[in-house]
Amino acid sequence: MKTKNGGGAAAERRLLPRWVLLCAFSFGLGVLFCDRFGAAPEWQNPVVAAAQRRRQERELAISEDFVAKPKPASDRDVMREVANTHEAIQYLDKTIATLQMELAAKRSTHELLGSANGMSQQRKKAFVVIGINTAFSSAKRRDSVRQTWMPQGEKLKKLEDEKGIIIRFMIGHSATSNNVLDKSIDDEDAIHHDFLRLDHVEGYHKLSAKTKIFFSTAVALWDADFYVKVDDDVHVNLGMLVTTLGRHNLKPRVYIGCMKSGPVLADKNAKYHEPEYWKFGEDGNKYFRHATGQIYAISKDLATYISINQPILHRFANEDVSLGAWFIGLDVEHIDDRDMCCGTPPDCEWKAQAGNVCVASFDWKCSGVCNPVERLKYVHSRCSEGDDAIWGASF
Repeated sequence: MKTKNGGGAAAERRLLPRWVLLCAFSFGLGVLFCDRFGAAPEWQNPVVAAAQRRRQERELAISEDFVAKPKPASDRDVMREVANTHEAIQYLDKTIATLQMELAAKRSTHELLGSANGMSQQRKKAFVVIGINTAFSSAKRRDSVRQTWMPQGEKLKKLEDEKGIIIRFMIGHSATSNNVLDKSIDDEDAIHHDFLRLDHVEGYHKLSAKTKIFFSTAVALWDADFYVKVDDDVHVNLGMLVTTLGRHNLKPRVYIGCMKSGPVLADKNAKYHEPEYWKFGEDGNKYFRHATGQIYAISKDLATYISINQPILHRFANEDVSLGAWFIGLDVEHIDDRDMCCGTPPDCEWKAQAGNVCVASFDWKCSGVCNPVERLKYVHSRCSEGDDAIWGASF
């Protein structure tokens, strides 16, 4: 038994060097294989790998674009490229702002017009919608406007079809149904076809509410780039108006007019008394900047904003202050254009003779043309741009 056990141990000692040699030989082959074919790739998160590939592709595209574009030949070329880039950025900004409001505009249109057979009424495309604020007692004023700066009949329709310029007298209704006042407007509209009837009870102290309803109704009916409110005792040169608006067409959220900041009147006997004067701080404070109410223009997205939020927009005593308040907390560009508040002759006449035709003219002391029924024709004869100017206007 002793001899047998001793023989087994000796055999195991003879086999051990062979296993050592086999392991060493395998290790050598592994090293040789790795040196020749490279190290095995480490596992990588597929999301990280995809991100790295996209980054590499963008870097390659940018480098190729940089190499492909020739360098500008002169400083003039550089300035031209800068101007083109700036214009493209403005266009993109406006496009983004418009898209942000588009769904809201659709909702507003549906709420205002309802639906017929499950299909909402299609809005008409336009460049500008001009609402002329008027009242039941202002028939003679409306006639003066029609006889001066507002086209009539086929010319009015042609202006809409060819230029995308919509002009309407805007008016609500009386406090009682089937009133003689409403009937008179219906008869007048049957002749001229130039009214926009609003779901609003007329009244001087309700101008802020009327303004909200005008913009909401106009947005629901027309998909315009701009919306303008003007009083029926103001003279307007349409060609200059649309040219002015055209200069700002690439900008989002613009508010154009003659900006002012009048005093907040706490005196109850004052014509423009502000019942909520205490909201504006100490006595003697002024309002924030806002466009004077005789005429102003706002871009599509601001009109849409009013349409969507009209139930919660606060109304101050004065309509122009209310409009400015609705925009004061928004990212809005206020454009102060003094050509929209020229005086009546000789002011607008001298400017026209100098080649600087006014957009609008009125008398500050009357908040419009004084005695407009008689004097609007005179202002038109002295300060008009010419009846054909609107047809050649570029915007």
